[in-house]
Amino acid sequence: MDVEIARAETDDRVDLLPTGELGEIVVRGHNVFTEYLGRPDATAEAIVDGWFRTGDLGTKDADGYRTIVDRKKDLVIRGGYNVYPREIEEVLMRHPGIAQAAVIGLPDDVHGEEVCAVLVPRPDADLDSGEVIAWSREHLAKHKYPRRVEITGELPLGPSMKVLKRELKATYAKG
Repeated sequence: MDVEIARAETDDRVDLLPTGELGEIVVRGHNVFTEYLGRPDATAEAIVDGWFRTGDLGTKDADGYRTIVDRKKDLVIRGGYNVYPREIEEVLMRHPGIAQAAVIGLPDDVHGEEVCAVLVPRPDADLDSGEVIAWSREHLAKHKYPRRVEITGELPLGPSMKVLKRELKATYAKG
């Protein structure tokens, strides 16, 4: 089984990246499926140059260990900068008033996408959007901190208890 890191921005071919660079995790081997049954378009999108594009973003270190950073489809591109929601969520979870955090990208006329944090406060916390934005500015790079903060009672979860970010995008893109 081969597991490598490829340039994530290139969809029509697989360009393998050197150690330490961030890209999409690609795999190939005798145990990787060959096609989606009856879905040639999906197959052509997922299997490129004999490699299966996993949709996960990651890196490979000098010892050959791979680290998953985020999902490619969750990536927020704000003003030309790549913003990884998982990184922002990990920082937000250090805030004393936040119990859960999900970060999504919402359409923005100026920057293409804007970083939006959807937060569930701790039961004893009085969480304020403006205060969270100010706190985030101190802990994140200028292009990464959320300009929009939504506070909710719970995050939508799927059967595997993962946050359904597509539902958050549908809900908060409206307003």
